[in-house]
Amino acid sequence: MDSWKLILFSVYQVFVVMAIIHVILDNRQPAKTMAWALVIWFVPIVGIVFYLFFGINTRKERYVSERSMNLLTKRSMLEFAEQQNLRLPERYKPLIDLFVNQNLTLPFKDNGVTVMTNGIEFFPALLADIKKAKNHIHIAMYIFADDALGRLVADALIDKVREGVEVRLVYDDVGCWNVKHRFFERMREEGIEAMPFMPVHFPQFTSKVNYRNHRKIIVIDGQVGYIGGMNIAMRYANAKWRDTMLRVTGGGVYALQRAFLVDWYFVDRSLLSDRRFYPPIADDQLINDTISQVVTSGPVTPYPEIMQGFVRIILGARRYLYVETPYFLPNESVFFALKTAALAGVDVRVLCPMHSDARFVEWASRSYLREAVEAGVQVSLYEPGFLHSKLLVCDDAISTCGSTNLDFRSFENNFEANIFFYGEDVALCMKDVFLKDMEQSVPLTEVPGRMSKKITVRLWESLTRMLSPLF
Repeated sequence: MDSWKLILFSVYQVFVVMAIIHVILDNRQPAKTMAWALVIWFVPIVGIVFYLFFGINTRKERYVSERSMNLLTKRSMLEFAEQQNLRLPERYKPLIDLFVNQNLTLPFKDNGVTVMTNGIEFFPALLADIKKAKNHIHIAMYIFADDALGRLVADALIDKVREGVEVRLVYDDVGCWNVKHRFFERMREEGIEAMPFMPVHFPQFTSKVNYRNHRKIIVIDGQVGYIGGMNIAMRYANAKWRDTMLRVTGGGVYALQRAFLVDWYFVDRSLLSDRRFYPPIADDQLINDTISQVVTSGPVTPYPEIMQGFVRIILGARRYLYVETPYFLPNESVFFALKTAALAGVDVRVLCPMHSDARFVEWASRSYLREAVEAGVQVSLYEPGFLHSKLLVCDDAISTCGSTNLDFRSFENNFEANIFFYGEDVALCMKDVFLKDMEQSVPLTEVPGRMSKKITVRLWESLTRMLSPLF
């Protein structure tokens, strides 16, 4: 019997060594490599199981073809989305060029933007736009819940299909892991083309798995678009849920459309590049110098485009930089840039929720937030409810909003989408939103226990921080 135990132990040790070698050969960031190695070595059996589910980059190579499809769909868009008298702001031309050079993320002028800060504003506007649809409706959502609100939106979409409108839906299979298949089957039976993004077979074990489509994009008739942090679920309509969603008209809708069509090819392998998806701007009065770029990023691209954009903006800030994020687990590049800007005298403010919807993540973020304060960043915690908003505004000139959190998962693992605006009007609007949220927040330094020096508290925070690259 003892010999069998020895054999099993030896076999297990071989698996452990092989797993650690696999982690090392994957050439991740050193902190992430070390974290996985420690988990595999010091957490018997469970560590390897977690690595098999959450750590192995088995899917990445299967989707590298997305880059060629990215370029193909963007080139088809170029045939239809002509622009005249496009003037790019000289100060931000390097950032614009960065996005263009990375994967042909084109800038568009003549943008109309409405900022919505809660579901009570967003969902009625969305339903009104759906009702007006004449040709097509495209939706990419991380979560499309089978609840009262989800069923209301689904019924509105079904009504449009019956009127002859094309409706396409991409939903994330992990984000919707607790939604019964019957909910989406009903949509398909009624004529909605509903496709899951990267289906999984063990959703109960993969609610945090790598490579999820975290984007929230809606395009209606190629003339109205939505992007931001809200999914389609009742909790986003709760008065205690603070979020940001943008309604976009004008040139920026072309880029939102392209982003959706790339996702559609991803799940359906059908290339949609008809001119009707890029119609002329309907509002002849919508002529302005507000420039927008819709930037997508994901694990299949050579560089993390959105993260690079954040770093560029932070290091280029001259007067102020305001950031809202529900999760503050920045990688070294972003964190170093934030601290450098603050130490250089820039007014850097970070706004997070007082309490997270993920307790472990909240603990992991505490040491990051405290370290940011020590570097001169003004950190505040939003009190009225859960802050899920993801926005950044800088120097009354540049702003961005989308699905990207300031954490490892958004920067490295998820498929994300943000829209970047270059122009004072949108920046001042975003700034006003941020300052109003600040009025309902309390400085981190005034929250009892958050600046605790107790060794037990610090030890637990440090342990969770060490594992934060795995979240």
